[in-house]
Order: sequence, then structure tokens, then C-alpha cells
Amino acid sequence: MKRKTYHGDLDLNEVAAALSSYFNRGPLTTRLQGNGERTFVKILTPDHRNSGGRTALGIMLRQVDDRLEVEVGKQAVLGLAASLGASALLTWLNPLNLLGRLDDIAQDIEHLSLDEQVWTVIDQLAKSKGASQQLSERLRRLTCEYCRVANPVGEGRCVACGAPLGDVQPFTCHQCGHVILGNESKCPNCGEKL
Repeated sequence: MKRKTYHGDLDLNEVAAALSSYFNRGPLTTRLQGNGERTFVKILTPDHRNSGGRTALGIMLRQVDDRLEVEVGKQAVLGLAASLGASALLTWLNPLNLLGRLDDIAQDIEHLSLDEQVWTVIDQLAKSKGASQQLSERLRRLTCEYCRVANPVGEGRCVACGAPLGDVQPFTCHQCGHVILGNESKCPNCGEKL
């Protein structure tokens, strides 16, 4: 399971609509389920398809203030593997069978990279909306350890009590966008060394 956090003006419904419009084509379909704060997008091959193997991939979208958390699950690939195996066996039995299975093989190979396609769609939409994995301006605040007042990033002393703020500057993981505290050496979300 891979998770990323996008900060900025990226709406959950826009992402769900973009995924739905991109993957509701050819042998794939999408199903949306959720409410205003969470939406689950499922990309799958329908039951009535004529060629290729079956697969499914789930994406959880969660909107929290000005950030969008995206979690992509593990893709079900046993149907694709079975279809590719059947193509290999039929080709081994009679090489001319390959001609009849080319469309199956092409679809199966394209469907093996569904998770990469999902991230591409979301990253392109985020870029077009000005969202990124960097902290939004609203979150760029330091909390004074003494009086708990929020201070702008870069302040050396608390604006309320004058206490030194030290090096507790917030930042995000460059790999997944998770907010990192100043004392962490690796991202608690993806494990990337900082």
C-alpha cells in the first residue's frame, strides 16, 4: 500500500472524477463510494468482458482541511497472471494461437501498471491545481512549547511569550508529503530517510 499527501487546493471530488473519467474506458470501469470527507474509488474489469484477465485496484481518498490523503491498495493480479499463462500455454501448443490472443496479452500487460497510472493521473491534476506535497501556507506555523501559540515559520522567538522556538520548523517528506516533526530522522508514513 502506498500513501501520499497533497497540500493545497486539491478537492477530493475532483480527484475522484478525474480517476473515473480516465479509467472508465475500454475494458475497465470505476465505482465510487463515500461521503464528503472520504471516497473510495475502485478500478476493475467488469464481469461481462470478452478478453483479458480480471483485475481490481482500490484507492482511498480522504479530505482533511487543505490536504488530500491518497492511499492506493495492492492490485489483484491473479486474473491477469492466469490470462497470461493461458496465452503462453495456448501459444506453446500451437503458435498460431498467439494471433488470436494478442489483444488479451496487450490488455493484460497494460493493466499490470494500474497503480502507476493512478499516481500519474493524480500528480497531473495536483500540478494543474497548484497543489503539491509541500506544506500549505496555513500549516506553516510553529507551536510554542511554552504557551502553545502558533507562530509564523522562521520566527526565532514566540510572538506571544518571547520564548525561543528552536529548530522545530515543520516540513514534509519529499517522497510522500507527510508532515514531519523536527526531531524525526525518517518519515513515519513511508520510511524514507530524511
